[in-house]
Formats: sequence, C-alpha cells, structure tokens
Amino acid sequence: MGLTVLITILKIMGSLGIFILGMKLMTDSIQFFAGKRLRTMLQNMTRTRSRGVLTGFTTTALIQSSSATTVMAVSFVNAGLLTLSQSTGIIIGANIGTTVTAWLVSYFGFRLQISVLAIILVGLVMPLLFSSKQRLRNIAEFVLGFAILFQGLEFLRNSLPDVRSNPEILQFLEQYTDLGFATVLIFILVGALLTMLLQASSTSMTVTMVMVSEGWIPFDLGCAMVLGENIGTTITANLAAIIGNIHAKRAARFHTLFNIIGVTWMITLFPYFLNLVDWINQTLFQAPPLPPPGSGYDVEATTVGGVSSLTNALAIFHTTFNVLNALLLVGVTEFLIRIVIYFVPSKADKAYEKMQQRPIMKGMMMIPEVRLHEGQQEILQFGKLIEKMCANVMVMMFKEPKNREKLYNKIRDREDVTDRMQAEITHYMAQLGQYRLSEESAQQVKGFMRIATDLERMGDIFYKLAINKQRQDQTGKGMPESISVELSTYFDLVYAAIKNMNRNMLLDPAEIDMEQVYESEREINEMRDHLKQALFTRMESGQYEVREGILYIDFVSSAEKLGDHILNVNQSLSGMK
Repeated sequence: MGLTVLITILKIMGSLGIFILGMKLMTDSIQFFAGKRLRTMLQNMTRTRSRGVLTGFTTTALIQSSSATTVMAVSFVNAGLLTLSQSTGIIIGANIGTTVTAWLVSYFGFRLQISVLAIILVGLVMPLLFSSKQRLRNIAEFVLGFAILFQGLEFLRNSLPDVRSNPEILQFLEQYTDLGFATVLIFILVGALLTMLLQASSTSMTVTMVMVSEGWIPFDLGCAMVLGENIGTTITANLAAIIGNIHAKRAARFHTLFNIIGVTWMITLFPYFLNLVDWINQTLFQAPPLPPPGSGYDVEATTVGGVSSLTNALAIFHTTFNVLNALLLVGVTEFLIRIVIYFVPSKADKAYEKMQQRPIMKGMMMIPEVRLHEGQQEILQFGKLIEKMCANVMVMMFKEPKNREKLYNKIRDREDVTDRMQAEITHYMAQLGQYRLSEESAQQVKGFMRIATDLERMGDIFYKLAINKQRQDQTGKGMPESISVELSTYFDLVYAAIKNMNRNMLLDPAEIDMEQVYESEREINEMRDHLKQALFTRMESGQYEVREGILYIDFVSSAEKLGDHILNVNQSLSGMK
C-alpha cells in the first residue's frame, strides 16, 4: 500500500513538472519573440490608468503569466521608467489577464482529446525547430510548449486516483469540510501556499480545476483556493522587489494590498457570489446546478456531454471576481497608493532615493529583454555621473569654488562610484549573456560592457585632472589667464560632446547622428593640436617653466583622451563596434 501511494505521488509530481515545463517554454518563447515590443508597450501604454489596465491585461494574456507582467512592472518602477501610479494599472490588468489561462485550460484541457492534438501539433512545428530564422524557431517552441503543457494536464488528470472507486482517500478532508467559515479560510490559505510553492497562479489554478472536476474537493472550496491563489501570486513580485529600491517595494506591496482587499470583500459575499456563478454557468453553458456548498457530489452528475461543468464554473468565478475587484478598486487606487506609502515609508530624501535607483539584479523571474532595458538605465545613470564629474572638474580648474577641498573630495568619491558601477554593470551583463538572447540583444550586451569600461576610464581621467589641479594649487602658482581661457574653451567642447553622448543613449542605434559625433571629435583633435603647439611655443620663449608647461600639456592630452572615449561610447551605442 505504501509503495502504491509513493508511486501515485511521484506520478502526480511528474505530471505537474511536465505541465510547468510546458508553461515555462511557452512563456520564455513569447517573451523572447516579443520582448522588446512588450517593453515598449508597457512604457507607452500607461499614460492613463485605463490604458495601463488594458496593457497589463494584454501583456498577461500574451505571455500567459501574471507574475511575469507584475515583475516587469516592478522592474520598470525600480529603474525609474514607470511611476508607482503608472504601475498600478498594469498590475490591475495583470490580475484580469491571468483569467485567460483558466479559460484556455478549461476549454482545451478538459474538452478536447489533447494527447492526440499535442502529437499533431508537435509534428506540425517540428521542421520549424531547425529553421535558420529565430522567429520561426520561437513560434515552434511556443506551440511545443502549448502541447507539452496540455499533455502534462492530461497526465495529471490520469494520475489522480479515482474517487468513486477509492472513497477512503477523501476521508482526511471530512474533518475540514464542516467547520463553516473556518473551512473557507483554511482553503484560501491552502491556495495561497500552493501558489507560493509553485510560483505560478496559472499552475495552481489548473491543479484546483483538476481536483474539483475529479471530485477531490467540493466546488465551493475550490473557489476558496482560487481566492488564495490570488494572494499567493503576489509573492513573486515581492521577492523580486526585496533588493529593489523603495519605489519597487511599494509597487509590489500595492499588488498584495489590492488582492487582499479583493479577497476580503469576496469572503463576506461568498455564498451569494456562488449563486451568481451558478446562474451564469447554467445560463451560458446549460450546465446542471452546482452542488451545495461543503457537500460531496457525484462527478457524473456534474458532467455535460462527458465533460465536467465545474471547470467552466471555476473559470467564471475567477474571471468575475477579478473583473469586479478591478472595477470596484480602480477608482480608489490613489488612496491605496497612499496606504502603501504609509506602510513603506521613505528612509531618505527624494534626491537620495533617485540616486540609489538600481536595476533588480536578481529575482524569481529572469526576463532577459526586460533585464537588458534595466541595464540600459544603469548605463544612462553612469553617463549622467560622468557629465557631473566633468562639470565639477571644470569648476575646479577654471573658477574659484567656495570650498575647493570639498569639491575635490566630491570628485574623488564619484570616481569610486564609477569603479563600482563599472564592476556591477559588467557582472550584470555577463550574467545576462548566459541567457538566450536575440542577436540584436546579444550585441547590445557586449556594447554595454564596452561602454561601461569607457565611462569608467573617463572617471579615472577626471580624477587625475582633479589631482593635478589640486597639486598645482598647493604650489601657490595659479594658471595664467591666457592658458585658462584656452583650456576652458577646449573643455567646453568636451563637455558638449559628453552631453550629446548622453542624449544618444536615449536613442535607437539608427537614430544616432554619427556625423555630428565625428565632427565633434575632429574639433577636439584640432583644438588639441593648436593648444599643444601654442604651449610649446610659450615654453620655448620662457613664459613659464618646463614643469608647468608639461602639466598644461597633460591637461590637453587628458581632454583629448576623453574625446576618444566619447567616440568609443557613441560607436558602441550605434552598433558600429
């Protein structure tokens, strides 16, 4: 008996593993196929909350994973691409979008001979798996994942023991089914824990459908599990936000608060809502009445045409609940945001929070195309830091700052930050490169690593300039007015080139005006030649000592090296390197 139970448990786990494998293959292939489009859609379609809801629904329906959608939203909030308010629409829409999966499983998984269909689908797409075109391979992998998913569902249904032949297997449930309201709470908890364990509400929803259709648990307790799954699905975004900034944490907490409020009001109306679901199921699908709450039932009595009517009823419950919850709470979203901000207070001022924004380097879900965009945001922050260092050095060299020592220390500290940022971005991109990326994205990963190196070297040059200027000031010999004016004009060219470089970071590669970049590089080189010749002439005429002349020439050479690195960055951005 013990061996039989063990084999049954292993069969169930194996079937569930096949189902999850199919779901992952579907999700990964569609994300790979449309990753950049998903990023663009999430950014551009959130100007109003209603558009954000539509975007969240569409994205989740496409990639068949509300967890992936919410993690993307949290990631974008963390990277500063979306505000907390904008992310809430996506999160609400994702809750509705996940109901599409329930209908797909209910219709295809329980109404078709999916094992035969799965073999046919695999046969149809098999040639595409060997195509030289990545897009065709992605389509084939999506269909293959679809077939594996429903084949796993078929295995799962066949792995469960027959309740009618083995009624004793449900005896352990009897002690939990007559506790009244406590029973509902217990099964809400079971649903939440199951989803937290599986990290996918779609998977736990499918398990619930199978258990209800096979008579393992009463229909009303299956609905309670569905409510718990709505809470459990929020764990993924919260785990991803653990190392995110405060804005990412707030977005994840909003998801949790929104779903908990929905489950709370649903519990108070639970019996009445079941009656509504019963009426909809009978009206739309001519299904028999649902069994009374808390009671067992004859599986055959709930079937229509040999198919359980309870799977449709669960899908109706899931959809109706999520749609009504969205309609009820979308109007008070700003109030919910204030609650979240109250419970997740800021520990620093806004300027510090903004400076501390970092991409989510780890998390329960790796979505390469989205992670690449987060890395791009870090590159943007790096470029802005270099621009600030340039401005600091120019003040130190050509103006009279109130506290020169403080300014020098700021440049030194920022140089330390550039070292850390270069190491973090390189490590981040190296990790990202281990995942399957499109050819375009793989080239971007390499480009970002080169850009990080060039920016870090620019930070080193600025620090070296600050050191040399500090030493010059300590000797008590200032820079002659003529030299100061000429060098200031030269560094103005470099500063303008850096600002243009940062603008180019916001553009697509094809939009970058490389002719302007090359013109800027030519101007810097021509100015370098002019200044060096002028400096040599003055040294020969004895206008200042050789040691001072060498220092000024070093200033010129450093500026020219900055121009070279600026050119390198622009070439990497445009895809030329």
